Amino acid sequence: MSMKNKWLFNISMVLLSWIPIPFLGWRSIKKFFPAFIFVYLINCIDVPIGKKRRWWWFYNKPNSFFYNEFPFLIGPMLSVALCSLKWAYGNFKKFIMISAIFHLFFTILAKSLFPRIKLFKLVRLNAVQFFLYFFYKAFLIYGFQYIFNIKKRLFNPRGFNG
Repeated sequence: MSMKNKWLFNISMVLLSWIPIPFLGWRSIKKFFPAFIFVYLINCIDVPIGKKRRWWWFYNKPNSFFYNEFPFLIGPMLSVALCSLKWAYGNFKKFIMISAIFHLFFTILAKSLFPRIKLFKLVRLNAVQFFLYFFYKAFLIYGFQYIFNIKKRLFNPRGFNG
């Protein structure tokens, strides 16, 4: 994939991923955004580890976080985190099932489509390991949101409004 096509792909992926976000409502976005920020920070630790250990490899140059991984984090990952929390927060089993479906879909794309279009390929991770690399973060998102809600309830003098 040429540099221009890669740039267009990244912009398109982010914008298409953001389509459902306005339909969640401002209140839901405000409520669940801190959980996304928490997992985004976890990814800022995970990504350099993955690069160093060559878990994946991007075809393009420059090989930078902001050009390669960042669009995936602020695009599909943001959308999946906010949508799955909106649709299933309060029902842990449903949340985990929705997250598993989204992450399985992304794993299939990563294993089959992305290497064909010369975007990136998995090097030292198989499909199951790559799925687990993303899926464990669903537990972190839910746990963070749960604790965040408890803290908000305790420290909000006017009561808890969701």
